[in-house]
Amino acid sequence: MPLYAIIGTDKADSLADRLAVRPAHLARMELLKAEGRLVLAGPFPAIDSVDPGPAGFSGSLIVAEFESLTDAKTWASADPYVTSGIFTDVSVKPFRHVLP
Repeated sequence: MPLYAIIGTDKADSLADRLAVRPAHLARMELLKAEGRLVLAGPFPAIDSVDPGPAGFSGSLIVAEFESLTDAKTWASADPYVTSGIFTDVSVKPFRHVLP
């Protein structure tokens, strides 16, 4: 099954909203993981730190398997970070895993 990169960009000052919606977002990630389709996922800290504290995050990256680009876009559009307005922009692109 082909891979797709989903890149979401957070709105300004998203941390409180992000934390409120995070359980629903993570539940979707766990489902992809349980299906064996999740390659990697995580947020982009807003500052150069593993724990950005109140600076929060600037967005997220998900790389996962989907049947098609259309399916990946449909899945991304239903993510709680999208439906709650945390992501101001979402890009979905085909991804080719080369290394490691």
